[in-house]
Amino acid sequence: MFSYWEQESFSHYHHIVIGAGIVGLSVAIELKERYPGESVLVLERGILPTGASTRNAGFACMGSVTELLDDLQYMGEDEVLRLFEWRKKGLEILRERLGDEAIGYAENGSYELIGERELDALDKIEYLNQLLAYATGKPAFRLANEKIGEFGFGPDYTKALIENTCEGELHSGMMMRALTDLAIRKGIEIKTGAEVSGYEETGKHVVVMVKDNFSSGDRSFKCDTLTFCTNAFTKQLLPDVDVVPGRGQVLITHPIPGLKFEGIYHFDKGYYYFREINGRILLGGGRNLDFETARTTSFDLNKMIQIDLEQKLADIIIPGVNFEVANRWTGIMAFGATKFPIVKSFSGRVFGAFRMGGMGVALGSNTAKQLVELVVMSRKS
Repeated sequence: MFSYWEQESFSHYHHIVIGAGIVGLSVAIELKERYPGESVLVLERGILPTGASTRNAGFACMGSVTELLDDLQYMGEDEVLRLFEWRKKGLEILRERLGDEAIGYAENGSYELIGERELDALDKIEYLNQLLAYATGKPAFRLANEKIGEFGFGPDYTKALIENTCEGELHSGMMMRALTDLAIRKGIEIKTGAEVSGYEETGKHVVVMVKDNFSSGDRSFKCDTLTFCTNAFTKQLLPDVDVVPGRGQVLITHPIPGLKFEGIYHFDKGYYYFREINGRILLGGGRNLDFETARTTSFDLNKMIQIDLEQKLADIIIPGVNFEVANRWTGIMAFGATKFPIVKSFSGRVFGAFRMGGMGVALGSNTAKQLVELVVMSRKS
């Protein structure tokens, strides 16, 4: 149980946010900026953020041609445009908040490799440019076939190359370090290794239970508002939400002398993505090879997909070039019936912002801003 001193100083907060990823920290920062005199606590179950925020590829992206065309099979034009604008606004907020230097942001080019079965997408480039013109203010896509040979991609797969003029790259570790540092400077308290086991609403407060490894029971904290920013892990605390986990497989090579390209790249409707970083290639994806197995919150490696990633490195990305894999890891994303994040009031005191659909870097900051608007409206009512 808490001591008198702990009860006085460490048991009650105005706002508690569960999850210290990009969304959770952004929500905490937005709350502190909106209510500077109020206390904000972030609870993170891992030593580092658990999920995808520090385990992604560092893409500042808003959607490739084939991915957007695939979206249009399931969503209307207005929805696709709104989601694109959401991503664009999120990146703008992130860059303005932290600064490009602090997050390692750069625009070294963004391209999509087009295979034989996707060549009909080339006929839709102008259509997409017109659809997105309101958000971009310039053509978002153009053919860049002249760079296929320059970049050294395998011609057996790469029949065309589309440049995306609106995307960039960043350093995910620097981004999360900068967000954490900003939160601390603003007086936000962050507790890691704090796994939430449940919560209960009382008349005036929300009581949050946290597992305590040093006692037989849970520790409880009271707050005025509670926000879930737990992405793929949300169902563990809110079992009825529409969240399906998706485990992404990633590898990175040792430095490759004479690497011919920089920037970020997608292919196969965004299911594969790669980039150059410090002379290495970071490659991820392949979830579409085994959707069922990927629907998990386990961080285990999938040997079949890892072999597939190496094969695509050898056949498509750097054919004829020797490479060695330096590291492998996984990240857990969250998906659902639509690609839109869930931003929701569950009650007047409990809120949620999660399900980033694998684009948390782009969506996170704007999602956080929208969530805090719900908190503000709820407190006014």
